[in-house]
Amino acid sequence: MNEFRDDSTDFGFRRIPAAEKAEQVGAVFRSVAARYDLMNDLMSAGLHRLWKRQTLAMARLRPGHEVLDVAAGTGDLSRLCARAVGPQGRVVMSDINEAMLSLGRDRMLDKGLLGISPVQADAEALPFPGSTFDRVVIGFGLRNVTDKLRALREMHRVLRPGGFVLILEFSRLYLPPLRPLYDAYSFQVLPRIGRLVAGDAESYRYLAESIRMHPDQESLRDLMQEAGLEDCDYTNLNGGVVAIHRGYRY
Repeated sequence: MNEFRDDSTDFGFRRIPAAEKAEQVGAVFRSVAARYDLMNDLMSAGLHRLWKRQTLAMARLRPGHEVLDVAAGTGDLSRLCARAVGPQGRVVMSDINEAMLSLGRDRMLDKGLLGISPVQADAEALPFPGSTFDRVVIGFGLRNVTDKLRALREMHRVLRPGGFVLILEFSRLYLPPLRPLYDAYSFQVLPRIGRLVAGDAESYRYLAESIRMHPDQESLRDLMQEAGLEDCDYTNLNGGVVAIHRGYRY
C-alpha cells in the first residue's frame, strides 16, 4: 500500500511545493528590504519597537552572554542584545536572505556596533555546533520558515543547557469583537500602504496572509515542546496580536 505524502506547504493562503517556499519568501524580502524598517513603523504604529524591547526584557541577558538572533532581518533585536551583553559577549545576527542581512550589517557598522557577527544561515540548518548559545531569539521570522518544527529543533540543539529560546511573532487575536477591524486593516489597508510606500502591494498581502497561517499560541507552544524545549509558555501582547513564546533547554 502506497502512503500519500504531501510535500506542499503554505505560502500565504496558497499551497506551493515545499521546496519552493524559501525562494519565494526570499523574493518577498528582497523586494521590501530597502523600506522594511519604515514599513514596520507604519504597519504597527511604532509598536514593534516596544514589542522587541519587551522581548529583550524577558531575555534576561547579562554581560558575557552569547546570543543567536535567527531570521534577524535588519537587526533590531541584534542591536538591543549587543548592548545588553556588552563587549564581553557575542551576538550572531543570522538570516537566510542576503539583502536583509547586508542591510542589517551596514546599519550595525553605521552605529559603531562591532561585536555583532552577520552569518547567512537557514533556520532549518543552523551552521553552529550544539550547545553554543545562552539565548536564541527570533523576531517575526518563524512564520516564514517552511519546516517550523525542524527550525525549533535546531534552536534547541544550539542552546546551552539552562538557556532558552524566545520567539516574538504575530499570533491569534483573542478579542472576537476586534477581529473584523483587524482583518480589514490586514487585507485592505496594509497592501495599500505597501503599494504607496514600498511600491509592492503583493508582498505585504503575503505578509498579512502568513500571519493568519501561523500557529496560534497554544499550537506553537505544543510545537516547541515537540522540538524538545521544556517549560514552554507565552505572553500575549496587545490582545494576542503578538505573543512572545519561551522554551528552555535543560
